[in-house]
Amino acid sequence: MKAVLFTLGCKVNECESASLSAALEELGYEVSDELSYADLYLLNTCAVTKEAEAKSRQLIARAKKYNPEAPILVCGCAAEKNPSAFLQKGVRLVTGAKRKDLILSLLNESGCRISSDEKGFELLPPPRVFKARTYLKVQDGCNRFCSYCIIPYLRGRSRSKPLERCVEEVLSCPSEEVVLTGIDLSSYADGKKDLSDLLFALQGVKKRIRLGSLEVGVVTERFLEACASLQAFAPQFHLSLQSGSSAVLKAMNRHYTREDFLKKCEMIYAAFPSAAVTTDIIAGFPTETEEDFLESLSIVREGKLARVHAFAFSPREGTNAAKRTDLPPSVKKERLHRLIAEAKAQEQAYLLGKVGQEFTLLCEERDGAYTTGYTENYMRAYLLGEGAGMVKVKVKSLFRDGVLVERA
Repeated sequence: MKAVLFTLGCKVNECESASLSAALEELGYEVSDELSYADLYLLNTCAVTKEAEAKSRQLIARAKKYNPEAPILVCGCAAEKNPSAFLQKGVRLVTGAKRKDLILSLLNESGCRISSDEKGFELLPPPRVFKARTYLKVQDGCNRFCSYCIIPYLRGRSRSKPLERCVEEVLSCPSEEVVLTGIDLSSYADGKKDLSDLLFALQGVKKRIRLGSLEVGVVTERFLEACASLQAFAPQFHLSLQSGSSAVLKAMNRHYTREDFLKKCEMIYAAFPSAAVTTDIIAGFPTETEEDFLESLSIVREGKLARVHAFAFSPREGTNAAKRTDLPPSVKKERLHRLIAEAKAQEQAYLLGKVGQEFTLLCEERDGAYTTGYTENYMRAYLLGEGAGMVKVKVKSLFRDGVLVERA
């Protein structure tokens, strides 16, 4: 029998799907992550934006085109937010965003099985390894309640995987790079042990360790020491920003200032001179003035950011920000275009600054005559010819969406 497990949304969703894929294989299924003919469809959905929620609902019709008789099961944040929208489309089972460890015991069930249990971390099987890089979920849920975000209402409160279990799964993972991820990775806690303690516990691991999205407050001298203690740490810090304006950050219920963010960037560069600080910035938050937006533009260069995920504000029903008067779409679109242009210019400046320097490339796939992958500081690199595993390389020049490298 064949099962398709199709995923929308964040890396945590992808990680959960990889674990569910492994479990389905144990049950005897041939599993694919691409929509195609199958005997069973399991769709892992997203609700971070209205667009993501709409795409999640559209998945039902797409799956039915391949096999209208196959049962469809839906989980994830969009299903948690509005389960009836999926049941009305002929889905057999809707389970939501929590307790995905129970899904496979419900394969023959029908209707809505939304769980309210969020007291403990759901222990899924180790993820099925698709690539040279594996994402390992160590935390779930969020207690921050940013004014624009619906996810805490869907994922529930913060909870973490036991530290010893995390270490075991990293050690047993066959991939050469492991990315620790979570909905709010910075709030990882196993009793009194925090994210820094987890990193210290991994210092004997020879695999390259990368971290998922981080909050500004997690960056301390002790945290940076823990990162440096790893044998093969990937110094890419995706430090969530959202706005370069302290006034807008306050309206977003983000508990730091512009100055705090820039100070943390300085600390990172002092500890890891070749580090990449990447981030997210929202253009057109309801309270954002032109002056506020200019602060978001300027922080891109002041923070020496390597990459910015820029997107326009999208109000989510049920959040405090949705109660505010939204800015005109034309204003949000214009600001987003300016922000993307500024981010692209700074990314080019960052990459140019790495020409002549040596890094380690994780070879991941072929692209014509080139082997491509990412360096420890998350530069997309192109190596002419064959390459496998970890390869020492030297940056020659800018190339396509990254850099051209040669063997060092």
